[in-house]
Amino acid sequence: MYLGEYARTTPDKAALINANSGETLTYRELDDRSNRFAQFLYAQGLRRGDHIALFMENNMRFLEVAWAASRSGLYLTAVNRYLTADEAAYVIDDSQSQVVVTSMACAAVARELPPKIPGCRLRVMVDGTVAGWESYEQAVSGYPAQPLEDEWLGDTMLYSSGTTGRPKGIKRPLLDLKVFEETRRRDIVTHYGFTNETIYLSPAPMYHAAPLCYVMGTQFQGGTVVMMEKFDALETLRLIQRHRVTHSQFVPTMFVRMLRLPEEDRRRFDLSSHQVAIHAAAPCPVEIKRQMIEWWGPILREYYAGTEGNGSTYITSEEWLERPGSVGRAHTGIVHICDDEGHELPPGEIGLVYFERDEMPFAYHNDPEKTSAAQHPVHPNWSALGDVGHLDVDGYLFLTDRKSFMIISGGVNIYPQAIEDALVMHPSVGDVAVIGVPNADMGEEVKAIVEPNSGIVPNDELAEELIAFARTKLAGYMIPRSIDFIDALPRLPTGKLYKRLLRDQYWQDQRTNPTSGQAPLG
Repeated sequence: MYLGEYARTTPDKAALINANSGETLTYRELDDRSNRFAQFLYAQGLRRGDHIALFMENNMRFLEVAWAASRSGLYLTAVNRYLTADEAAYVIDDSQSQVVVTSMACAAVARELPPKIPGCRLRVMVDGTVAGWESYEQAVSGYPAQPLEDEWLGDTMLYSSGTTGRPKGIKRPLLDLKVFEETRRRDIVTHYGFTNETIYLSPAPMYHAAPLCYVMGTQFQGGTVVMMEKFDALETLRLIQRHRVTHSQFVPTMFVRMLRLPEEDRRRFDLSSHQVAIHAAAPCPVEIKRQMIEWWGPILREYYAGTEGNGSTYITSEEWLERPGSVGRAHTGIVHICDDEGHELPPGEIGLVYFERDEMPFAYHNDPEKTSAAQHPVHPNWSALGDVGHLDVDGYLFLTDRKSFMIISGGVNIYPQAIEDALVMHPSVGDVAVIGVPNADMGEEVKAIVEPNSGIVPNDELAEELIAFARTKLAGYMIPRSIDFIDALPRLPTGKLYKRLLRDQYWQDQRTNPTSGQAPLG
């Protein structure tokens, strides 16, 4: 079944609830609205395989645009709503989007976009208009709420977050299916038990791959999505109780925020409806995940995958407790660990993580060199996302870090993730990033950049305390040589860290003193 069928069988059921305002969008309303926009797009000449862009916050109209693209055979590029005008324009232009939809909440950036996206011939805005944009509501109002004659299944063409370089458009071939024949979202049934009774809490921005996929997957099953406009730790617990949430998805930084709540707040909500808490996007520190399982029970399910769709792993709480730190065994594709020359490594040895598929499942849009760089040097149907890790003898994958984040100090490879996982356990640390900074003798040395917990005043004494704490948790070569403090790390709402921005501030200025405890940041 799919949206149109639910609009007929359960027309008044909530497809989407705005957690902040309480506004509800029924299945009939979502079906009608997405049909009107699909008809509008068709009337403008867009056909299967064409591209549209969506530059919007978590708005109640977000999903009607996504569904219109999905049922029109179009590629949808959801653009990070926190980008600058130049950054957003790059994505819209590079994706070759013919139509872009935005909202008044993004008006400050939207005003600058029209001259920067000359190839995008239609620009429509929800909830109002500014110069250079047409009213979305007026544009679609004259079109019928009827499905297109041929509802080809579309797809997303999302862009990587750009945490290590310029964003890349990830394009998969369109499947030769109608929208009601969608098969890619079966995993949410087999692994996570989504049904038409599912109430799914989505705390993350829907422009990101995982939230958009699982939100639409919930609606493919006829469930209800509770959409948060932005994550708040205490409000998350309140919403689980209020809406009797059954399923949810988080990133590790959200777990950290919830665990830092006062004990009385953590215990005063009824979370008994909560059956499955999915997490991914970034490796979760072992002690953080252990504490979450102790609090919520063995309902945490983790997967490792990328927007590229080249492969995935999956692990239950029970499996994880037997193998702490693992992200599971291969679910789609076959996992291989290889050295820099492409030679496969045995269990226990660290190398680049590749997924083997029958054929290369994606390409980076307009960038054949990056596509080629993601492929194995010998096996073109093996591809890597840049993550480093190892397999155990039973085929469980353990991630070490991003290859691009690795620090080489005096010829020794140091992986920041392990250091970050240790430091985040200190009660004064709200968030932490570890990078390599210039060192004349060693090439690089380890620096930790710490976002202090609420109410904590950073100073030299705290820096010394954190280094002493690290010594109790880590091998000597991994101990940060210095600690800098920052008001807020440049972390995306999806949990990913713009570590490149931190590195650039040190590597572009060779005069930075790498042993200083005072931050050149924030």
